[in-house]
Amino acid sequence: MAQRYVRVQSQEGKIHYGLLQLTQNVEVLDAPPWLDGQPTDLILPSNSYTILAPCAPSKIVGVGKNYADHAAEMGTPVPAEPLIFFKPPTSVIASEKAIKYPHQSQKVDYEGELALVIGDRTCDCTPAQAQSKIWGYTIANDVTARDLQKKDPQWTRAKGFDTFCPLGPWIVRELNPGARLQTFLNDHPHPVQSTCIDQMVFSPDFLVSYISQVMTLLPGDIVLTGTPMGVGALQIGDRIRVEIEGIGRLENTVVGR
Repeated sequence: MAQRYVRVQSQEGKIHYGLLQLTQNVEVLDAPPWLDGQPTDLILPSNSYTILAPCAPSKIVGVGKNYADHAAEMGTPVPAEPLIFFKPPTSVIASEKAIKYPHQSQKVDYEGELALVIGDRTCDCTPAQAQSKIWGYTIANDVTARDLQKKDPQWTRAKGFDTFCPLGPWIVRELNPGARLQTFLNDHPHPVQSTCIDQMVFSPDFLVSYISQVMTLLPGDIVLTGTPMGVGALQIGDRIRVEIEGIGRLENTVVGR
């Protein structure tokens, strides 16, 4: 099993980065792992911490319509170049935390995605250089108020509500390029989304390069790589689970505000 890097809060309220062991104990690091954090002597027992989102990004850069089948289901062509947007850091929540359904929307959708974790200051890099800037991989749900997205000329409101970026539960360093992404709604055995991540229109390396030519990416920043076909509505009380082979599962429940 690949090493799983977590961010946790102890019972004393301290936030640590660490390595999740098979026993569910956490070996605490002295710094974020992408800043060369090293193991310490501190071990947190499995019952003594809460898992947080695996990083605290300065920004989250999303990519729209990066799977051809999703662009088609939205009734739009595949963009000629990456279509990027922001989600605020305040939208991030951990696995098992609640997605809050905003009163401003009547249609909130799930969007299961692969998320890239940036490990180094990245500005104006080439696609060839970008791979070394991607420190690891985690899972995201780019929750979207679809009715507001269609109403507004920009997507800031539709994408930016608090709790609209579930992230986690941990980060892995390596990922099979053909890993399968699947999204499950409630107890249905069949996924509502299912595709291999190599079906992206623009690859992770290309996305990081493209974004870095617009803005500097900082260590711990997140790039959301787009969602495949099968997006759909969430209702209060729903439980939504996004799984990616080689990473794990991100699971959240929807509640009213």
